[in-house]
Amino acid sequence: MRLNQVTAAARDLAASIAFYETLGLRLIVRNDHYARFECPDADGGEPPTFSLHLAPDAHGVTETVIYFEDDDLDATVARLQAAGLAFDSDPADQTWQWREARLRDPSGNSVCLYRAGAIRRFPPWRLG
Repeated sequence: MRLNQVTAAARDLAASIAFYETLGLRLIVRNDHYARFECPDADGGEPPTFSLHLAPDAHGVTETVIYFEDDDLDATVARLQAAGLAFDSDPADQTWQWREARLRDPSGNSVCLYRAGAIRRFPPWRLG
């Protein structure tokens, strides 16, 4: 598994986008409740991505999600379930063209195991 995506809460999406662009991240996807950036990559490999999700409620409460990509997602989930980990959702194809499964760590943080390949950085709706 490779850690390459974190989605953080945003109370003001426009202000948060401006902040992360100022830090040097490149905006690659944006809609009214979500933004994804490519992070600078000093070693010349595939750059990690970082995203923001606008909170769904009036108080600005949302959760941070940690993403681990795995090329053999279904086998990894089966192995982890056999080891006793409980999943909130089994592997399933999503409308954004990723296959993902979700579970929580012992502190209740959301963890998403997924397979996206090039779609993570180059979705059909990528900004120009």
